[in-house]
Amino acid sequence: MIIVKNSRDVENSTARRRGRPPAFDRETVLSAARETFWAHGYEGASIADLTAAMGITPQSLYAAFNSKADLYRAALEQYRALGSDTFSALGEPIDTVSAFERILRGSAAIFSAPEHPKGCMISTAVLNCASENAVIADHVAAMRRRSLDAFTARIERGIGEGDMKSETNPRALARFLCAIVQGMSVQARDGASLEELLDLSVLAIAEVARHRA
Repeated sequence: MIIVKNSRDVENSTARRRGRPPAFDRETVLSAARETFWAHGYEGASIADLTAAMGITPQSLYAAFNSKADLYRAALEQYRALGSDTFSALGEPIDTVSAFERILRGSAAIFSAPEHPKGCMISTAVLNCASENAVIADHVAAMRRRSLDAFTARIERGIGEGDMKSETNPRALARFLCAIVQGMSVQARDGASLEELLDLSVLAIAEVARHRA
């Protein structure tokens, strides 16, 4: 038996197929994208990888996040929130050495945690990329520069408050600390354990303490 649908039935069916994609929790799917980018990098994570991890269609991805680049930026911001408790030490009323001790120990814990990819999503992200992704590389580099600026400002505050020696070079010490954080990220990716990263942080903290007033 052949069933002929009237035009209204066809229109309703088409509308259902073309309608808004099924709703999803933005933070949940963004978290899945973050983990994928974290593990594979910006260029290494394909749209197929991302949608498979997020459990959504490419149509839904573009509807919600506009582009892969915008999705990556959103994932980076969500990643930053993971370390907010650690990096809040920069603004707390504690001495400079204690602030950086908390940052380095917290970074070691985040970079080596078993529940997500190793290392830092920002420290070593997009260091080399195709020319068409230069805008993304610049965005991540700017995030690293902001961290350098924040470290510098905290050391300058320590000098002003009298807990760091006046002859301390804030920018040089901040660059040293950023290099340690970035190095810890690489070491974690290469398999360094939490204990090994903490041992490294002890040496770095000792260098900061050498400038204590």
